[in-house]
Amino acid sequence: MKRIPLVPLIVACALFMENTDSTVIATSLPAIAADLGEDPISLKLALTSYLVSLAIFIPISGWMADRFGARTVFRSALAVFMLGSILCAISQTLPHFVAARFVQGLGGAMMVPVGRLVILRSVPKSEMVAALAYLTVPAMVGPVVGPPLGGFITTYFDWRWIFFINIPIGIVGIALATIFIENVREEDVPPLDVRGFLLAGLGFASLMLGLATGGRHLIPGWASVLMSLAGFLFLALYLRHSRRIEAPVLNLGLLRIPTFRASVVGGSIFRVGVGAVPFLLPLMLQLGFGMNPLQSGLLTFAAAAGALFVKTVANKALRRFGFKRVLLINSVIAGAFIGANALFTPQTPHFVMLAALFFGGCLRSLQFTAINALGYADVSNREMSYATSLANVAQQLSLSVGVAFGAFVLEMSAQLRGNASPDFTDFSPAFLAVSAVSILSVFVMARLPADAGAEVSGHRFSSRRATAEAVQDTKPHEH
Repeated sequence: MKRIPLVPLIVACALFMENTDSTVIATSLPAIAADLGEDPISLKLALTSYLVSLAIFIPISGWMADRFGARTVFRSALAVFMLGSILCAISQTLPHFVAARFVQGLGGAMMVPVGRLVILRSVPKSEMVAALAYLTVPAMVGPVVGPPLGGFITTYFDWRWIFFINIPIGIVGIALATIFIENVREEDVPPLDVRGFLLAGLGFASLMLGLATGGRHLIPGWASVLMSLAGFLFLALYLRHSRRIEAPVLNLGLLRIPTFRASVVGGSIFRVGVGAVPFLLPLMLQLGFGMNPLQSGLLTFAAAAGALFVKTVANKALRRFGFKRVLLINSVIAGAFIGANALFTPQTPHFVMLAALFFGGCLRSLQFTAINALGYADVSNREMSYATSLANVAQQLSLSVGVAFGAFVLEMSAQLRGNASPDFTDFSPAFLAVSAVSILSVFVMARLPADAGAEVSGHRFSSRRATAEAVQDTKPHEH
């Protein structure tokens, strides 16, 4: 236990770099699009290509950590992420920029899940919530710093410099990992499911790129439809394949665990709305409200500040109210705050926007802390690498769906109103649509037992109440 405060701090270097990078890019999207000569909405491909790369390579991150050692994979991932950052900085066209983001995703796919796996295997379940919250506190500094920093660099210098921020952080992360992280590996590692990896990777890539390219960007509409259909086909073939082997690259059998299933399915639905916000909000503030990148960044950082604040109290909330009650109530309120962005206009006072974004960030952070901790409540250490891979794949895919869905509603609103490009009124339907999707996660959380994850949360579920519920379940139902 002596090393727990240090190891999360080292892993946080990776989380800091990734979160800073993502928020910086979101703030700078209009400037990047203008420099590359592209429609700003087409830059959704830069966001989705990164998330698709994560979804493709995350499934083998746990296997690689088991086979080659967590420290080896973690350091290599940092190096690949830095290479992708340099390629982003020197990109001259949208296809080059999208490809560079894909390389970054390859590094991120190994970097963050393997780092989280190190934490999960070193902390007892009773301390998991506190450890995960401690782990993400330093990483939350990235999204707080990212928007104003990215806005400042883009406004007064050049957007290409934002990618060089990652280089010194990555170097520090590699050095600390070399000194302090043990190269833990499993002795008995099953062979890599190569066929499953190819089927799942092709499925995720085809499906998400088909959804992301839908509309008028890069490829014809019929090609986007064919890519989506091909993605469904590959994923169906993977599902059939996974049932026939002992160690599939994505162990879907873990979804039989109720708490893990609720975390993955409910969390994915909730993240659709959350994934759309970093794409829609900076575009609305800059394209719709006429703000420059710095002004936009000085507003959007409030959500990350709220998330940072809640990390200090999430453990207490879960201990007092339990997972189910927190997830049920918070799903609705946090989803509603996503929809609250639809109420912003160019005349809305900035302090009102800051307050709404701050409280929205608080609620989303509480939801994610609960979802992440609940997911591993009943997973054994032996299955932990498979669980982290599957959960992270679901997370990245849902975020990617959020970007694609938000962009789709935005474009459809503009077309229905006869506009060549969206104006600020077209953002309201997009925010309301993604908010509604996030709120739907409440139906998944409602199926959790009242004492779900009690060992992890420390919530004392009333034994008298539990007995009463058990007796009630044994009585015949009246029709």
